[in-house]
Amino acid sequence: MVTAIQNTQVLLLAAVLLTACVAKLALRELPADAPDHVHGVPVPAGLARLTALRGSRGMTVGLGIGEGGLGLALLMTSHLSVRLATTVAFAAATWVVGELRVRRPDAGCGCFGALSGKKVDRRSVLRAVLFTCAAVASLGAPHAGVDVLRNVQALVGLVFAIELALFAALSPELAELAGRRRTPRDAVPCERRRSPMSETYATLHDSRAWVAHENVIASAVPLDVWREGCWRFVVFPARLPGGRDVEIVFAVSTAARDRTVRSAIVAPEAPAIERLLGHVH
Repeated sequence: MVTAIQNTQVLLLAAVLLTACVAKLALRELPADAPDHVHGVPVPAGLARLTALRGSRGMTVGLGIGEGGLGLALLMTSHLSVRLATTVAFAAATWVVGELRVRRPDAGCGCFGALSGKKVDRRSVLRAVLFTCAAVASLGAPHAGVDVLRNVQALVGLVFAIELALFAALSPELAELAGRRRTPRDAVPCERRRSPMSETYATLHDSRAWVAHENVIASAVPLDVWREGCWRFVVFPARLPGGRDVEIVFAVSTAARDRTVRSAIVAPEAPAIERLLGHVH
């Protein structure tokens, strides 16, 4: 049983290292300026340099290649030097994550590249400690990862599944990965997204707000058009059934998808800022 557990750690560590390698090489981190102070306390110069170095693309690629090399080595050989190098690497990672947790709570650990951008929490520290324990346990494993895979025992499969579930529960990167799958990689914030007038008019004319007011609009030519953040405002003259002249302000979303349209009826003399802030509902 002990041997099966040790062999399982070899597979686990190889899988983790190869996953970290792929994440670092395939996903680019968004550039961000690290603050010089955290909660009003100056960041130590050494940690500031470490954070900047860790955030560089060259360092990320280098770490990814190193992790991938260790992961492949764990699969191909059972040499003690490979196991020792893996243990040292995870122990060093645990120290770095612990330091970030205490002294740089604003910075992500970068353990899985861009997926690890959120601040380091207790789960990340516990996960790093458990990985180090797994690396220590793998020192006595008699087989390389490939040999274990060739003759997978039921106990190895069970322990491997349990450990994967445990580490998945300790990994905030899964939520980040799910968010990336839902959001296109080239998505632009709605306030900066290019939204042509033809798109605005198409969205407006297909909306319930337009249908509700279409019969009272007096002209197809808008009186005013302007954009604020994620909305484009279009103002049309209108005449209510009682003969009262008003203006209808439509707020059309400029988002890439799920665009909505809101409307408000205002007096013609109402200032533009009032239309913008007080009457659109």
